[in-house]
Amino acid sequence: MINLQESFIDELVGNFPEITKTGQCTRKQIVSLKGYVPHWLNAYKIDRGLYSIPGGKISKGDVEIEANEKIVAPIIINENTDTSSLIPCVDTNYVKNCTFDEIESIVAANVFFPVYVVGESGNGKSTTVEQVFAKRRKPLIRINMNMMTDEDQLIGTKTLRDGNIEIEEMPILYAMRHGVTVLLDEIDAANSNTILCLQSILEGKPYYFKLKNEIIIPSRGFNIIATANTKGKGSDDGRYIGTNVLNEAFLERFAVTFEQPYPTARVETKIANNYLLELRAMQGLKLSENDKTFIQDVIKWVQVIRNTYTSGGIDENISTRRLVHVIRTYSIFNNPLKAITMCCSRFDDHIKESFINLYQKVSNDEEIVVEKNIDF
Repeated sequence: MINLQESFIDELVGNFPEITKTGQCTRKQIVSLKGYVPHWLNAYKIDRGLYSIPGGKISKGDVEIEANEKIVAPIIINENTDTSSLIPCVDTNYVKNCTFDEIESIVAANVFFPVYVVGESGNGKSTTVEQVFAKRRKPLIRINMNMMTDEDQLIGTKTLRDGNIEIEEMPILYAMRHGVTVLLDEIDAANSNTILCLQSILEGKPYYFKLKNEIIIPSRGFNIIATANTKGKGSDDGRYIGTNVLNEAFLERFAVTFEQPYPTARVETKIANNYLLELRAMQGLKLSENDKTFIQDVIKWVQVIRNTYTSGGIDENISTRRLVHVIRTYSIFNNPLKAITMCCSRFDDHIKESFINLYQKVSNDEEIVVEKNIDF
């Protein structure tokens, strides 16, 4: 734990000395000091609005342990798994986008209603789903799909344990039995034939589990949400290589499809501000005027690139995820141009130089005209 975190804990204990007896503090106490909950404290979250004290003592029966030596045990999904352990953590930097309320309405209805969320890479599709479940305090199992994902990994398989052949149920069946939602991330990267094993499950009807010769009736609360970069038609331009054409009957089983665009400039400004505010706080600093100017410039830079991409003038784009990379890089090096350069180095030289040139124009308040060419 870095000294800045230790300073924060010292300040917290100084204002609320009673927490040294319990080894716990509340969200209200934390917010009263900082105005927000530092992101690193999520590792110490023990309940809704309740956190252990890093570096303090926590009673576990007759044993006391150091909070900053807390061991995060892996979650093994089996019949004994507590569903509460599957509730996603709240991301204090998240700013909800246009699909958040719709997805939350479906979750609140607590009915079987398969959802397909499609959008460009790095625009927050999976994060939005996770944060809906974090807000509603509901369990979620996220499965990252790929060509190697098969029926055994999704439904169940035979395994050898202590010399005996046993049948091990996998996440889909656990979710059906316990009323948990499954997030199938990057569904269009899965083998189109393999995922046909989900056909009857996507209808919300009882499922015949052949390995146990058992009919499994889905519990209330079970649902499936899928995210993808394409609508299951593949990627003709090669931008999302590895995505597959999905079976039309499979796609038809999703009740609705949400098309999630990149967040608006206003939302991305809040996201950038949240991240930089937290990073500066961890450095013991507040946002400077230079920081605020950088956020304004980088948001304008992103919007010009997005507009150029939409108009067909360029084949590359800046995602919200890459925007966060830029903010984090800037917080480390405190050099706007260096942050832009380092984070654009993944593109080929021509694109990279064009993006750097654009940022220099933006930061110098030069007039930018979006045309169908890459040279801005």
